[in-house]
Amino acid sequence: MPPPADPSSLSRADLEAEVAALRGEVAELKQLIAALRDENARLKGLKARPVIKPSGMEDATTPKRRGNPGRRRGKVVPRVAVETQVLRVAAPPGSQFKGYEAYQVQDLEIRARVVRYRRERWLTPDGRTIVAPLPEGTRGHFGAELRRWVLMQYHQGQVTVERLLAQLQAIGISISKRALMRLLIERQDEFLSEDREVLQAGLAAADWISVDDTGARHRGANAVCTQIGNDSFAWFGTTGSKNRQTFLELLRAGHTDYVVNDAALEYMREHGLSGLVVRQLAEHEPRQFADQAAWQRHLAQLGITERQVTPDPVRVATEGALWGAVAAHGFLNEAVIISDDAGQFNVGEHALCWIHAERLVHQLETFTDQQRTAQQQVRGLMWWFYADLKAYRAVPTACRRSELQARFDRIFVRRTGFVSLDRLLARLHANKAELLKVLDHPEIPLHTNGSENDIRCQVTKRQVSGGTKTDLGRDCRDAFLGLDKTCRKLGISFWNYLGARLGVPSAPAVPRLAEVIRCRGQPA
Repeated sequence: MPPPADPSSLSRADLEAEVAALRGEVAELKQLIAALRDENARLKGLKARPVIKPSGMEDATTPKRRGNPGRRRGKVVPRVAVETQVLRVAAPPGSQFKGYEAYQVQDLEIRARVVRYRRERWLTPDGRTIVAPLPEGTRGHFGAELRRWVLMQYHQGQVTVERLLAQLQAIGISISKRALMRLLIERQDEFLSEDREVLQAGLAAADWISVDDTGARHRGANAVCTQIGNDSFAWFGTTGSKNRQTFLELLRAGHTDYVVNDAALEYMREHGLSGLVVRQLAEHEPRQFADQAAWQRHLAQLGITERQVTPDPVRVATEGALWGAVAAHGFLNEAVIISDDAGQFNVGEHALCWIHAERLVHQLETFTDQQRTAQQQVRGLMWWFYADLKAYRAVPTACRRSELQARFDRIFVRRTGFVSLDRLLARLHANKAELLKVLDHPEIPLHTNGSENDIRCQVTKRQVSGGTKTDLGRDCRDAFLGLDKTCRKLGISFWNYLGARLGVPSAPAVPRLAEVIRCRGQPA
């Protein structure tokens, strides 16, 4: 590195350029220090909330709805059967009856109800005792309606256990905290199974999925909750770490196998695994392994675990076998994965979120009028380009596709003289294929706002309830939050869904969510 020039020998213009460059470097160092502080806080188990400025690009490029500003809210239509009661009034003698004036009132009835069942007992001729069964949905000394209320309040209402316990006791229910916890997490196999079915059906029928993750706490340690979903479903999975191998394990949707097939071998080649290792895995049997232990034994028999090279052959081969298992089960068949540029999500057909890309420009710190002007100019070009991408999604044409590709280069190859901005533009231009994935797949969204909206319930649960203490509690939390989000997307009442699954007599029938997702995924 050449020695720095003497400041006294520089002209005023050179000094201003030098100061602007130094300010840019200081801003980058500040961002690096802030990131290191957040990481340090995360490792220590401290709470750190990043300050993210709102972009506004999505709302600004969405046409405003035109309507009558003076139009009032429409008539309220009740969602339950209407009960009719006649209210009478004492009229003076000689009054003439003019019929009735309708007035509709919605109300809610919450009360404790205790039923003592007298169960018949019979002694059969062969000496057996027969006892009349309890009503469907009864678990222990608690009925199906109470269980539905508890699950609804805790998961959809985000009520803490302590407050839910206080509510139940105030209503008149005799219940302890331990019994309440049992209602929340014990014997929920049917819900856990349906949550797994939702993920399998969603991955099999999806043209695209968007993914995101957030911090979580489990067994007193830091963990990561990953969201997977689209317009038809949402699913959550909490793991101890976030890396590509963990993400691929989640994409297997409950399966535990490893498969060496064409998709796996192609993945290995794309990620730099040596040709010798690829040939070993391709030529040796077996090609499918039931679990991780069987897969590790196979790698050891081939001598792959002893290779100390870069990239790590065990890691790449394992990721490839996981991707092969995803393909073998029919999941993500040419579907696009949309993420915020987190490295662990970059698998298969991958697209990037434009909102996160524009946010990087929006967050740059500026120090001179020239830098602020350059920043606003680039943001304006990105907003304009984003609006045209949305128009292309509605009416895709080959001519418009070529024009958008050329415009992308003109925007992100330019040099503004603002060092930090120029570096960012070069980085975004390197991601051209992933940012313009929508040109080949107009059906995919341009952002991951849906994932951020889905995962917000996990953030709220973490803030109001802390972490989970058992694996079963973790799985129940993820499953019920995912089922709630899926019901909303499918237009199904979560209250009715819980009633149907718990055997509430008055609850309407609700089909399996996986079947609804498959029907929505079929072409019209």
